[in-house]
Amino acid sequence: MTGKALARDELWDIATAQHGFVTAQQATEIGIDKHALQMLVHRGTLDRAAHGVYRFPQYPVGEHDNLMLAVLWTRVPEAALSHETALDAHGISDVNPNRIHLTVAKQRRFRRTGGDDYVVHYEDLAPKQIGWWQEIPTVTPATAIAQCIEFGTPTYLLRQAIERGHTQGYLKATERDELAAALEARHER
Repeated sequence: MTGKALARDELWDIATAQHGFVTAQQATEIGIDKHALQMLVHRGTLDRAAHGVYRFPQYPVGEHDNLMLAVLWTRVPEAALSHETALDAHGISDVNPNRIHLTVAKQRRFRRTGGDDYVVHYEDLAPKQIGWWQEIPTVTPATAIAQCIEFGTPTYLLRQAIERGHTQGYLKATERDELAAALEARHER
């Protein structure tokens, strides 16, 4: 006898690709209503991690859970780690961001509680500018460096990112040269 899958099992399938997290929007998209979601919280199957974001408590806690939570907190599909956070994630700079940087599309405007640790940037990114790091949508190293040039990240950290990015194979020679020229042009402004 085959029956309908349990709500928790359907949500678990989503959560395993997102560090144990699932959003209310994702639940709605697969036909799980708010009442069923609240019952899962009430029973202890899910914990509320942020407004509209839930986590399976039995899913192993990981080092980068806070970064996945930040992306899901935006509740927009194009959200990605960016700027200094992406430089740090890719390990090409000694930058130590004090907040998590995220980029969403320009037309997005939202007010969310719980975002004090986040810096939201508005930029329309092409699909080729976004990749994956630790199963988290993250801008590419070249995009992160270009964003940080505009953002005002210290020059020595960007020179380091450009050189390490090239040495580690993240940047082609032409990208390295273009980013280095853009960094030098920033000083001429």
